[in-house]
Amino acid sequence: MNWLKNFVPPKLRKLVGAQKEIPDNLWHQCTGCTQMIFHRDLEKNQHVCQHCGHHLRLRAEERLALLFDGGEYELVALDQAIADPLKFRDLKKYPDRMKDARNKTGKDDALSVAVGSLGGHKTVIAAFDFAFMGGSMGIAVGDGLLSAARRAIAEQAPLVVVPSSGGARMQEGILSLMQMTRSTIAIEEVKEAGLPYIVVLTDPTTGGVSASFAMLGDVAIAEPGCIVGFAGQRVIEQTIRETLPEGFQRAEYLLDHGMVDMVVHRHDLPATLARIIGLLLNAKSEDAPMPEQEVLAIEEQTEPPVPVEEVIAPDSGADRL
Repeated sequence: MNWLKNFVPPKLRKLVGAQKEIPDNLWHQCTGCTQMIFHRDLEKNQHVCQHCGHHLRLRAEERLALLFDGGEYELVALDQAIADPLKFRDLKKYPDRMKDARNKTGKDDALSVAVGSLGGHKTVIAAFDFAFMGGSMGIAVGDGLLSAARRAIAEQAPLVVVPSSGGARMQEGILSLMQMTRSTIAIEEVKEAGLPYIVVLTDPTTGGVSASFAMLGDVAIAEPGCIVGFAGQRVIEQTIRETLPEGFQRAEYLLDHGMVDMVVHRHDLPATLARIIGLLLNAKSEDAPMPEQEVLAIEEQTEPPVPVEEVIAPDSGADRL
């Protein structure tokens, strides 16, 4: 009977045709309404669910391609940070976790910085990738934000940061918390240079990221439905022993309470950013001091003031007043 098992099934499979392997990434489930979405439809709609309008997370390269004109940009090379400064280990060694994240995402760390044109204006964008260890902020991310700020100053270009992060990276301990200060200093350098700094809050923006550079923008934009806060809702409820209002920490709730300036649909985000950057750059040019050459030209064209003696004629009777 062995020949039946070994010979007949292969022959039958050859005649009928073996079932092809189906890739497991053809369909994606919406985290908002749990509907299944075909991957091409999801990409065509910029990872926004066509059933409920929920904004799914974007990878850093997808975010950059969405915002820059024509999807064209130049990545800024970032320096390598210290691999394992604290020799941290939990269930895995920190270098092993980093290796897994790099193999999964193809990136060195959670932040990507690029330069390109946005609405015709040269712009520097720093985008987080939540797929890389939850977009957590460590030394490499702090270095990347500093590089982005200084590149913006060198190019005299606006800086746009798109956070998507759970906060500081626990595997780097106090060194990760220090990046809150470093990133704040980087943003202050941009502002001192008189350049626009815009933040696009995406899901999620929490922890040490929300407590530092993410809430310092000249203009704060949020995607619909994204979570923005410091601690999680469950932790807050357990601490204060009260039930929080519906929609707490969502973009729309923050807009109603003055924490963000606007909530913008992903489809409208590039045009909105381009308009804001144009307005801020025009305001900067109007406030800038006039070049010395233009001042001299205006002085040459201006007629000298007429003496009072010539204005009052001798026979006008003014001497009798």
